Amino acid sequence: MILRKQTRKIHVGGLAVGGNSPISVQSMTNTDTRDVATTLNQIERLQDAGCDIVRVAVLDQDAAIAIREIRENILIPLIADIHFDYRLAVAAMENGAQGIRINPGNLGGPEKLARVVDAAKAHKVPIRVGVNSGSIEKDLLKEHGYPSQEKPTALIESALRNVRLLEEQGFEEIKISIKSSDTLTTISGYQQLSKLTDYPLHLGVTEAGGLIAGTVKSSVALGILLHQGIGDTFRISLTRDPVEEIRVGFELLRSLKIRERGPELISCPTCGRTQIDLFSIAEEVERYVQTMEKQIKVAVMGCVVNGPGEAKEADIGLAGGNGVGIIFKKGKLYKKVKEDDLLETFLEELKKIEQA
Repeated sequence: MILRKQTRKIHVGGLAVGGNSPISVQSMTNTDTRDVATTLNQIERLQDAGCDIVRVAVLDQDAAIAIREIRENILIPLIADIHFDYRLAVAAMENGAQGIRINPGNLGGPEKLARVVDAAKAHKVPIRVGVNSGSIEKDLLKEHGYPSQEKPTALIESALRNVRLLEEQGFEEIKISIKSSDTLTTISGYQQLSKLTDYPLHLGVTEAGGLIAGTVKSSVALGILLHQGIGDTFRISLTRDPVEEIRVGFELLRSLKIRERGPELISCPTCGRTQIDLFSIAEEVERYVQTMEKQIKVAVMGCVVNGPGEAKEADIGLAGGNGVGIIFKKGKLYKKVKEDDLLETFLEELKKIEQA
């Protein structure tokens, strides 16, 4: 059983973060925030996949203003990502951002930071202090060196320094992240930071890479930390459609038995007996079950000989043969269909289960 580190509880919109709240899965749009229609379309897809919190980049005042229309048309909390310009942070909150991500030390000094904090207090918006290996202050790098597994001190000190800037302004609705592109540095940094603060922590490996490399690096780092009870929110950062980040995120939580959403999909790795395009079928089924909420086990198997037996615990599954496929339930034959109709028929059966 995983024992979570008890952190303070804050709220991002109506979503509780920290304390005994469920661990939240986040993502970030890769659209131009000023293009409201395209951004909304992507956020709707993220919502369907189960995304708990979404972040958007705020590059200028037009992007800050666009937040109002975006907020009015989505169902999950919206965080504004701000760099350097305190006015964008203030404008984002005035237009409805329910959280902001900043590095307090690069906003231009105490007076400008005070304006951001005043706006956060007025609009009841929490602040994530986000520090990456590439954004550490020069004096800390000089004193501690570039962050490494053996010595992630510069990352930690940068985060805590910036947290103190907010605390000096009387603000404590804070979440912290310290991201590195190196897996072991990320693990070591969060392990040490967790002992030094009770603010909720947002986990992530920055610049993790594409689907395979990014999934592996993030899953190793975040899996170890989450298993140790560290982390209240996280993002799987991928150079990919952000919906993929949510899919990986929930599979990570499922594998640790921390949190489950929707069906569990099992599929065979294929072998010489496979006579159908199982890769394409499995991909389509996986895409569909991401939109489901019922917690069932779904199997996609390559052959009718061993498939049902190997997946006998599945609530429903399919297995393909030469020109024909079967749909089975609990390892028993339910329906035979032509191979060309197998996927469509199976998705219809999944739809019936979801609507039952």
